[in-house]
Amino acid sequence: MAFIRKVRTKSGATAVQIARYNNGRQEIVKHIGSAHTDIELGMLLERARALLDPDQQALDLGITPQLPVESVLPTGQATLLPTPIDEQPPVLDAPGRTETTASVLLRDALHTAYDQLGFDRIHDEVFRDLVIARIVEPGSKLDAVRVLRDLGADPPSYATIKRHLRSILDKDYRATIAGQCFAHAAETGGLSLLLYDVTTLYFEAEKEDTLRKVGYSKERRVDPQIVVGLLVDRTGFPLEIGCFEGNHAETRTIVPIVRQFQQRHDITGVEMVVAADAGMLSASNLSDLDEAGLKFIVGSRVTKAPGDLASHFHWHGNAFTNGQIVDTITPRHGRSKVNNVRKRAEPVWDPVAHPNAWRAVWQYSTARAARDEKTLNAQEARARAVVDGGTPPKSTRFVKTTAQGRSLDTASLERARSLSGLKGYVTNTYASLMDPSEVIAKYHDLWHVEQSFRMSKTDLRARPIFHRTKDSIEAHLTIVFAALAVSRLVQERTGLAIGHVVKKLRPLRSATIAINGTRHTFPPQVEPEIREILNRISVR
Repeated sequence: MAFIRKVRTKSGATAVQIARYNNGRQEIVKHIGSAHTDIELGMLLERARALLDPDQQALDLGITPQLPVESVLPTGQATLLPTPIDEQPPVLDAPGRTETTASVLLRDALHTAYDQLGFDRIHDEVFRDLVIARIVEPGSKLDAVRVLRDLGADPPSYATIKRHLRSILDKDYRATIAGQCFAHAAETGGLSLLLYDVTTLYFEAEKEDTLRKVGYSKERRVDPQIVVGLLVDRTGFPLEIGCFEGNHAETRTIVPIVRQFQQRHDITGVEMVVAADAGMLSASNLSDLDEAGLKFIVGSRVTKAPGDLASHFHWHGNAFTNGQIVDTITPRHGRSKVNNVRKRAEPVWDPVAHPNAWRAVWQYSTARAARDEKTLNAQEARARAVVDGGTPPKSTRFVKTTAQGRSLDTASLERARSLSGLKGYVTNTYASLMDPSEVIAKYHDLWHVEQSFRMSKTDLRARPIFHRTKDSIEAHLTIVFAALAVSRLVQERTGLAIGHVVKKLRPLRSATIAINGTRHTFPPQVEPEIREILNRISVR
């Protein structure tokens, strides 16, 4: 009859052996190993139990199984003394079982990035958990409890979460987050160029209030919405966020956000360049940015090209070569005329010599021209169909309606074709400090802020949101702001999209196992690829 016995060795370890009685004396059949911790002991006992499976009729060891475990005094004292056959040894605990599994590794990685940004200065674990949950699986605040439990955290109650939403505003968490984001961007050298963009977040609500209002929507929605402005550095790392009423004009958001950023960090007068798309192009915006001491680069509308390039067209015609750049000036107001076609040389912008103009840079691209021509051909075909009566009349480009009927606006069509391939940029930077190619390159960095907005809408699901009060909306945006910063840091360190990092780390689950009266958590097997990701985030 075989049984398992534990023997204390002189070194203090516990040896696990399989033994049997032979003529009244114990005989060791197999030595399983020596354990120095409870975890090792439990694993060795499980291995011995597997060898002595009572359901087997014949064992590999060629002996009859018996499951009890017998403890023996330390080696050298009584190991050779026989144990009476009629003595019943203690019964072994039930087999080990897995109690829970959790994505602890993912949680630790995001906690590390959160702390590296200095957000731990807020000293609010509930806020931190809400930020982490939004990155892993964005949803409602109530759903965050389930996500946190899946990450191995001890989630707060829903009532606790609601109380902490109030603290986000009362203790001005956004100021702390913005300060740490500013410090991170300053260390990485990203403050020389700021990028700005705006979007809308809609609500599943029937009525408007003081903040949520029906306004212009690119998606043509009629739901109440808010307007959100986001300022980032040249890599897309968030620096400032703000929200406005849903019917607030997008062009009137950039100046308040930039001024809020300046006042928060006391950087008035510091040389910085702000880039924004053509939607921010307005005379008042550009004047306000210039008066604030900021340099700006904004996209220009193609409709301004005939006036800006009048001198070039007069002397050189409308033929361009691929990559050709024209550095000229553009009027600040529609009523101003600043180009003199009698002068062949393009003017070099100077605020003293041209008080009613800004600097304008235009570039021609054959690839862009091909895309524009394709679009114009489709628009011309649609216009001809309307003129011929083949389709119902509606607001269609290049269709001219007079008392005699509808006709093709050939003049507008030819003018549009002459401008194919051109892209303009308006700035107040001196040509001696920033050449035209650099102006264009800085403007094209705007894809970073667009990517950040895509992350906030897709990976973080900042919309649709169902909060009803302004305070709840502001608290929600603060959580999204912090989550975007953590996500950007992880992407910066790993070179992978945050969604890809989550997909790689979340399936690696740590298991909590109960065995022999103790509970132990075992980490998952980490492949070299995953270890490299963790090393880049500085996860130990």
